[in-house]
Amino acid sequence: MLRFTAETADPDTIVDALLNGDGVVAISGLFDDADIAEARRIIMAHSENDADKTTHFQGAAADDGKLNLQRRVWNLLAKGEVFSRMAAHPVLMDILRKFLGTEFIMGSIAANRILPGGPGQEPHVDYPYWDFYNADSHPIGLNGSFPMNAQVSIILDPFTEESGATGYVPGSQKELRYPTEADNFYDKCEQMTGDVGDVVLFYGVMWHCAMPNNADHDRNAVLINYLPKWVKPLEDMPAALPQEFLDAASPDMRQLLGMNYPYPKILDADAGGNAEGRK
Repeated sequence: MLRFTAETADPDTIVDALLNGDGVVAISGLFDDADIAEARRIIMAHSENDADKTTHFQGAAADDGKLNLQRRVWNLLAKGEVFSRMAAHPVLMDILRKFLGTEFIMGSIAANRILPGGPGQEPHVDYPYWDFYNADSHPIGLNGSFPMNAQVSIILDPFTEESGATGYVPGSQKELRYPTEADNFYDKCEQMTGDVGDVVLFYGVMWHCAMPNNADHDRNAVLINYLPKWVKPLEDMPAALPQEFLDAASPDMRQLLGMNYPYPKILDADAGGNAEGRK
């Protein structure tokens, strides 16, 4: 996994690593200690009070009574201004405009907290690729010639092998398929280790999963899903945000929320503009 600082994070080099290299990079120095502490405080408070929330790729946890050891906190934009700053950080925006197009959007911003003893997840790929095991539901000839996803993990607790740092198979983003038992994921995987405050950016079609947390501390991260502007987001974030948030949104936040690309629309009722766009 290539590692960069905020000053050395060259978009061209990083995009090449995402597409043609391991599929993942780490960047340090994007967020200060105060932002990391504030984000963690909010997530801890919400995950203590609302432990029973939708999560994904639970693996053995679904069968062994340990679901409460993996906790999600959704709709983070409404829970603290720090999350808006994280989602629209200029260094990330520059990289993602190169990777997903200048008008890319955000599909989701949530937190994943895995408590000590948490069993981790099953190996998987992320939205919108996440149901590739159902191959007939996707278009014929779908390939990896362009990305439809980027994932960002902002590390809030130490990501070590012991604490369950995300496991991944380097280069597996080139397979563009769901991992199977025959792929022997755990024999091939490496881990996205990092310090508190580090950012891990990866191509979400790479095979990956949270690993078991065998440490004596929580393993927290902010998870952000980014998409091309025309892919339906995972979360309906504008609908979950107060109108005053939307009214005050910065140009970058408006872009991330898809407010600059407001489709689908009822075009029969749209009196203004050119519904067909530029010809």
